[in-house]
Amino acid sequence: MELIILKDIVIIFALSVIVLILFHKIKIPAILGFFLTGIVAGPHGLSLISEVQQVEILAEIGIIFLLFTIALEFSLEKFSQIKRQALIGGSLQLLFTFVIVFLISWILGLGVNTSIFIGFLISFSSTAIVLRLLQDRNEIDTPHGRTSLGILIFQDVAVVPIILLTPIIAGNSISSPSLLILLLEGAGILIFTIISAKWLVPSLLYHVARLKNRELFLLTTILICFGITWLTTLVGLSPALGAFLAGLIISNTKYAHQALGNVISFHDIFMSFFFVSIGMLLNINFFFQNIALILLLTLGVLVIKSVTAGLATRFLGFPLRIMVIVGLILSQVGEFSFILSKVGIQYGLITLTIFQLFLSVSLLTMTLTPFLMAISHRTSELLHKLPLINQLDPQIVPLKTEFKLEDHLIIIGYGVNGKNVSMAALNSAIPYVVIEINPEMVTDKEEEHFVYGDATQEYVLKKAEIQKARIMVIAISDPLNTRKITELGKRINSELYIIIRTRYIDEIKILKSLGADEVIPEEFETSVEIFSRVLDEYQVPHDEINQFITRLREENYGLFQRVIPDKKVDCDIQDFVPTEVIMIKISTQSSLPEKTLKSEIEKKFGVKILSIIRNQEIINYPTENQVLKKGDILTVSGLPEKLSKLENHLENL
Repeated sequence: MELIILKDIVIIFALSVIVLILFHKIKIPAILGFFLTGIVAGPHGLSLISEVQQVEILAEIGIIFLLFTIALEFSLEKFSQIKRQALIGGSLQLLFTFVIVFLISWILGLGVNTSIFIGFLISFSSTAIVLRLLQDRNEIDTPHGRTSLGILIFQDVAVVPIILLTPIIAGNSISSPSLLILLLEGAGILIFTIISAKWLVPSLLYHVARLKNRELFLLTTILICFGITWLTTLVGLSPALGAFLAGLIISNTKYAHQALGNVISFHDIFMSFFFVSIGMLLNINFFFQNIALILLLTLGVLVIKSVTAGLATRFLGFPLRIMVIVGLILSQVGEFSFILSKVGIQYGLITLTIFQLFLSVSLLTMTLTPFLMAISHRTSELLHKLPLINQLDPQIVPLKTEFKLEDHLIIIGYGVNGKNVSMAALNSAIPYVVIEINPEMVTDKEEEHFVYGDATQEYVLKKAEIQKARIMVIAISDPLNTRKITELGKRINSELYIIIRTRYIDEIKILKSLGADEVIPEEFETSVEIFSRVLDEYQVPHDEINQFITRLREENYGLFQRVIPDKKVDCDIQDFVPTEVIMIKISTQSSLPEKTLKSEIEKKFGVKILSIIRNQEIINYPTENQVLKKGDILTVSGLPEKLSKLENHLENL
């Protein structure tokens, strides 16, 4: 007996493999490949699929897995890092888009309820496409990447209450007793969720994990997902809400990452059915018969969503360049809108004609997303050249008037690397200024010196007196803008010494050609640190490790050897004295004389005290008059025999 659904699954997967290989070669997101598979195999294409309803059931399971995995990935720690972008940027983007689309739909003669629904329908962007493209372009940690991610997270969470509100938007009347029962059931689900998240599920997963049975853990995870989804449907709530709550419950446990790893393959498989089922709904004849209207609507959606996302970004305090890039990144209609549209059809909020227009426009906006992202940086540059357009940029934060900007250090970016460089400069009394584009990172500390602005703009660099600067350190995670800043900085000040931290070795050659003096790739230096620690654990002598590191650097890129042309440096190896650096602790039981100065120890033993650790605080480069105390941990450099004498002296006190 032939299983027709099995034949349909084989056809879907076979077509998907062919289309995805083609799309991968031309760098188009896979999600669009699934849409094309549905269009070709569906009833409006070649009619290769017989059991359309069965495929739609598989698609519904895909929606459950989608919301479940999104909630699983949601963590308070991750959210706290971009909470401002999510809460402020996300809510403003959703509000602006909703209001504009609602007004346009209402003016065009659609009913109030339908206009409200279409306003929500167009407001969502594609998390799947945007995140994949940002990852492929290494831009997920850039200001525009983090802002886009924050807005998308807000949208992903907001879709659940909007789905729940759809029956009310449709005008379905709810009697007082029914409303009371629904509220009580909802409160019951909420209480059950809290109890499950705090006690039941963590305890259950703990006992299951102790058995170390992968299959049992997987089945338990899926049971929680579908069990809670089923419970919400029993009380008349959306299965989407149930799947989302199930994910939230597990996300608050330490087993969330394992659970996500177990179900992600199911998510990928069933979501492919969902996207294929959407493609099967597109009527090709309708598309070509209304091509002019569809193109006009597509242009309108792209413009509206670009403007609203850009305005939301501006309210976060970012300059024009970030506004334009974020606007173009989030200009498409997202996959959650397809879920919402099916609910809208179910409650009669949109007709099949409106649905076909929506489907056509959505697929076109998604198809154009990779190309819009590719031109986003160039578009922002062109807009900057328009008259008065720079008025959209936030005002540059003025520097403290007492700060002398001459022969100073400029630090681009105030992330981990930027902070460390600024701390070192501060401790060494090196004058410096930080240029930072993210307003959250700009501090008001007296000792910090900031220019708030976009370092790719010449007037921002000049505000930091780049003409008089000696060194510029670029420590941002944006490869494209790192190149722009390098080229611009060298053009303004040809004597400027530029040091760049980049992620990949591939960037070295390009950055050097643009004028960088030193390029430090994280990818290579991380690998060096890892294998040096491995060799150290195997008791390989330190001199052998250092020789190997030196040889490896020379063979790979040789950029850390500074070459000074037309100058000879003569030296004799006998001139060098082998010094060591060790750490010595002054015992708390020591009879160390009070007011023992650092300079006294250095002079007596012929060593150099580099730092002091006292009460878990580090005193770097202590002054000559620094007093040593019992319990201090000293970092000392010097000849081995002198270090040994100091160590014996402190131990015998």
